[in-house]
Amino acid sequence: MKFSEMPYARPDMDSLFKQLDNLTAQLQDAPDAQAQLEIFDAKDKLMSRFNTLSSICSIRNTVDTRDKFYEEEQEYLDGQYPLVSEKVQAFNKVLVTSPFRRELEEKLGALLFTNIELELKSFSPEIVPLLQEENRLSTEYQKLYASARIEFMGKTVTIAQLGPYKQDPDRTVRKAAIEAEGGFFDQHRQELDELYDKLVKNRTEQAKKLGFENYVPLGFIRMGRNCYTPEDLSSFRSQVVRDLVPLTVKVKARQAKRLGIDDFKFYDNTFMFKGGSAKPQGTPEEIMAAGRRMYHELSEETGEFIDLMLENELFDVLAKEGKAPGGYCTSLPDYKYPFIFSNFNGTSGDVDVLTHEAGHAFANFIADRTIPVPDNRWPSMEGCETHSMSMEFLTAPWHHLFFGEQTQKYELSHAEDALSFIPYGCLVDHFQYEVYSHPEMTPQERNETWARLDKMYRPYLDFEGLPFYGRGAGWQRQMHIYQSPFYYIDYCLAQVMSLQFFALSLKDRDEAWKKYMDFVRLGGTKTFIGLAHSVNMRSPIDEGCVKDVCTATFEWTEQHLVE
Repeated sequence: MKFSEMPYARPDMDSLFKQLDNLTAQLQDAPDAQAQLEIFDAKDKLMSRFNTLSSICSIRNTVDTRDKFYEEEQEYLDGQYPLVSEKVQAFNKVLVTSPFRRELEEKLGALLFTNIELELKSFSPEIVPLLQEENRLSTEYQKLYASARIEFMGKTVTIAQLGPYKQDPDRTVRKAAIEAEGGFFDQHRQELDELYDKLVKNRTEQAKKLGFENYVPLGFIRMGRNCYTPEDLSSFRSQVVRDLVPLTVKVKARQAKRLGIDDFKFYDNTFMFKGGSAKPQGTPEEIMAAGRRMYHELSEETGEFIDLMLENELFDVLAKEGKAPGGYCTSLPDYKYPFIFSNFNGTSGDVDVLTHEAGHAFANFIADRTIPVPDNRWPSMEGCETHSMSMEFLTAPWHHLFFGEQTQKYELSHAEDALSFIPYGCLVDHFQYEVYSHPEMTPQERNETWARLDKMYRPYLDFEGLPFYGRGAGWQRQMHIYQSPFYYIDYCLAQVMSLQFFALSLKDRDEAWKKYMDFVRLGGTKTFIGLAHSVNMRSPIDEGCVKDVCTATFEWTEQHLVE
């Protein structure tokens, strides 16, 4: 069924709650493990329907944030999600205390129970009103971001549509585009500061009601981190500063030399070559057609996947007025369909959608067809991001379909971006650690904290002449900080994994693809570290892994320099 044909009706919440209550009671009274497994399956089917309707609503709301019907539906569902969580957690409490747990673990997997026990620590009916408010504030931020209408060079554009101007060969245009973007955030400075103030206070109150000192440990648990500690992440960030930042400084010095610039500024950061950054060649339709060819030639499974996506309208990728910013992949479980949302803007990022977001979608496609228990289909987020970031590199033999004569430029900039992204991702994580450890911070103190940490992770940047960025407010552009706290270092861990797949693909592409498929087929049946070790790769947490993996990638870039 095509996405446009999928029916939506507001879920009957009273009926859903009653059915969940009944299933919980049945689970409590079940005479044996088999009966409990059947009840567990019934709960999954019930939640699949609710999650499908929720996804349809969310997608249509982000595709056009001006649509009043879906705006009101999203607002309604934002208030219902915490109530649904309350019912599901009541069911899960009975499940994990089952006298038949050993038999259930044999069928469902022990990791499922470990993950449920983590979730139970992060929820109490007492915090439902706070969760409802958090959802409302998050949606308010998204709507504000999507409302941007920026007058630039005689046009009215969205933030996404400013992208090409930020990579214009004319340095004055790049600077003007960055200034125009920052101007929108400066105009809404008070709203953005107040929204984040409220979110930090809200999340801190949730944590205290659940018995935590602050939101840091609660955020860690909510990210499903089940195989390493906060101290491990701190060590990872330290390794990045010690072993990778010196390499990214060299990468940026090399970039400045390529550009012929002595005073490298923030508005030069994403402009990779004097003749212009690599851009996809062709219309959006031609780019999508090239993507179809790429996935048909890559493997039988990816060919089936891309046909499903294109034939059922499971991409919405053109930037347009009223559309929410950013990009994501989500799922429509009743249909066993993934869905990809993005904002094409004529930059290399358009192709990244066909590799990165499609990596998520492909993993979804495989899991839906091979892993029977829905809770075991998705790993924790570092594993999910490994699916996507690795696909970016494993599709390299087909990059010429998109970039033509600019392919070598794209591949160099892609590898350089991978290296420089990791410190930025650690900056986002470290900043949130500081904010939630000190929730009393004022807006100015938060900006000062960001500016201080930015110098640690990106010492090569100069924000001179850019008021928004110069005052340390650049973090307000990063949607995850408002909407998905602590969901960012996952990208960094995954990037290190992707660079291992990249290195292997340079030696033996077939073996790299085989390992990738082995990783994908495991879904969420193992922890992130377990997944890495299952395919004989190092965990990014391991001491020395960052240095070894990133040094190898840096050396590859040294051998593949282009002007």
